[in-house]
Amino acid sequence: MAKFAFFADNSRRIAEADSVVVIGLGRFGASLAEELMASGTEVLGIDVDEETVQSFNSVLTQVVRADSTKEEALRQLAVDQFDRVVVAIGDDVQASILTASVLLQLKVPVIWAKAVNEQHGRILEQLGVHHVIFPEKEMGRRVAHLVRGAAMDYLEVEKGYALAKIAPPELIRGTPLGQTSIRKTYGITVTAFKTLQEQWRNADNQTVVNEGDTILIVGPTKQVEAFAQLR
Repeated sequence: MAKFAFFADNSRRIAEADSVVVIGLGRFGASLAEELMASGTEVLGIDVDEETVQSFNSVLTQVVRADSTKEEALRQLAVDQFDRVVVAIGDDVQASILTASVLLQLKVPVIWAKAVNEQHGRILEQLGVHHVIFPEKEMGRRVAHLVRGAAMDYLEVEKGYALAKIAPPELIRGTPLGQTSIRKTYGITVTAFKTLQEQWRNADNQTVVNEGDTILIVGPTKQVEAFAQLR
């Protein structure tokens, strides 16, 4: 493990900043790491493929080739000193599970892990991973709403609760929202709105929306999806 000594001090410095470890630099991990860097978060990237590691040398704060299933390797890289780690391994389920197990042994405070299917996700949850994500499934649901034309944008905040950006249906146009009873009737809440000429503003009971406006609605997923279908 002496080969990691060069990186150890730098890893500890990164851990002291606003930082995240991303393990697995495939399409999802790479996109996540680059977005974190763009937002000002320092990233320690880890991957087993030397060519991948070399391609990120000037992109991430630090990138290292290592076997993340080995506890000693992660200790040598000071991964146990980071508050947040993302396991973005997608093409090797066994490596993903073993890596998550090692991170839990290292008592990393917050672990996110990508699951490629329901069985993989259940195992990660049973291990005790704090946040299990299904990028392909979640993106598929979102794109389905966009393709169907039901929403301009859609996000399931967590299982069973969603947010959507839609055009206001005719039944709530021209009337103060407090008089429409949409929360009681449809189970959703209009949280914000914008006209073509204005920026987003918070909505309240006195808000009146019209054709051409855009609204944000939140609520239970099924109710949001149903309301988004109204015209």
